[in-house]
Amino acid sequence: MNLENRTAVITGAASGIGRAIAVSLARRGCNLALADVNDAGLSETARMAHPAQMDPTNHSARRSALRISQHHLDVADRHAVAAFPQAVIAAHPGVDILINNAGVAVGGTFEAVSEEDFEWLFEINFWGVVRMTRAFLPLLRKSDDARVVNLSSVYGLISPPGETSYSASKFAVRGFSNSLRHELADSKVGVTVVHPGGVATSIADNARVPKDMPPQEIARRRALAKKALTMPPAAAGEIIVRGIERRSPRVLVGNDARFLALLERLAPISYWKIFMRLLPKS
Repeated sequence: MNLENRTAVITGAASGIGRAIAVSLARRGCNLALADVNDAGLSETARMAHPAQMDPTNHSARRSALRISQHHLDVADRHAVAAFPQAVIAAHPGVDILINNAGVAVGGTFEAVSEEDFEWLFEINFWGVVRMTRAFLPLLRKSDDARVVNLSSVYGLISPPGETSYSASKFAVRGFSNSLRHELADSKVGVTVVHPGGVATSIADNARVPKDMPPQEIARRRALAKKALTMPPAAAGEIIVRGIERRSPRVLVGNDARFLALLERLAPISYWKIFMRLLPKS
């Protein structure tokens, strides 16, 4: 897929993987409609994606008069999502790529996580994906080469304890994406589902936790997460954009994601016990 002069809508674009995807797309001359609830972060992403910030040897990016728009959007707000395509069309001639990246996390076991927090997470991680896809699919169908890119997770491949809400939402994104791909098989709209492994974003630091979880336990969990989240977002963004270029139906981001995907296929019931035995005792 040639990304030059295309237009991509990216949710969760103010930081992390969303920002990295935006910069990688801009490097290829792709116009951007950046969406997030963090306006300051959006402005920084737009600055980083501007051709003046690119590698001066990348002549394509320097020549391209990129169109970059910024939009305050809460993907959990169904009315805002429904109105969003009109805001994008006011700034861009069309839409070729939709990247549903916005996501949040909730830490704790199923019994510890409140129903309110469980539903809050699903409104963003799953219903945000569904509503954005429904809102933009008519515009994508007008493109001669379009793609829906949905960010699942390595926890959409495996289901560790203490991640019932997050894993459930990411499996839902995976199932939705796979079925949608089959439904759109005869159209010009392709579907890519992405499973990032441990990417060094702020999602663990910003995760909600049960109100009665002791502070020392919160600190321990966040420290463990930081040890696992090691891949630079820029590297993840580049892998994902290369997957879009190849029209890949599935993109595994990182050696950890590839290993766990293989382990789950080989031992779909006992993979977690095997994985735990492979970890250092500490």
